[in-house]
Amino acid sequence: MVLTRRYIPLCVGIVFLLSVGLAWGATPPATPAADTLQVNYFSGANTEGYPDGTVQLDNPGASGGNVCAMIYVFDPDEEMSECCGCTLTPDDLRTLSVNVDLTSNPLRGHAGILTTGLIKIVASKPGSGGCNPEVLAPEPNTRDWGTHIITTGDGTWVATETIFQNATLSSAEVSALEAGCTAIAGVGSGAGVCTCGTGS
Repeated sequence: MVLTRRYIPLCVGIVFLLSVGLAWGATPPATPAADTLQVNYFSGANTEGYPDGTVQLDNPGASGGNVCAMIYVFDPDEEMSECCGCTLTPDDLRTLSVNVDLTSNPLRGHAGILTTGLIKIVASKPGSGGCNPEVLAPEPNTRDWGTHIITTGDGTWVATETIFQNATLSSAEVSALEAGCTAIAGVGSGAGVCTCGTGS
């Protein structure tokens, strides 16, 4: 009995060290691909005397098949204004108009026409019904660019173009984007649905 009590602390210590060693040797959980969620802003949209901005989408073909660009447009108050899913074939270049495709059909009607805002794009596998932005299956495989129409101090404008910035896509963000787009589909009666511009 005395001998057993002496060895209990030793056994507990050995078990602890073994468990720590196993944890150190374990493979860390996979992190989401950096380019699954891409984010950019737009400015100078729907402004008289200013040119239209564009968003360019490309499927570089890494997956060997079609990819969906799930697009979510937000107003400056962080409310989702429009959403849509666009099919990208391998090596496809799709061009979207900020004024026509991404901001002309807001959930709040004409009062919701945006001049500035945020665009989020999630690369996703196509589902059985095609590219449905209410249901995401993230798969990194798009490259996206956007133009910005920037007001200068003398009342003129200048256009710039930048690549969309990569961001980590969390499960909470997936749920929020799906829920926001589902709500638009449920109450919008066709409003709040963006369009996919030109491309194959």
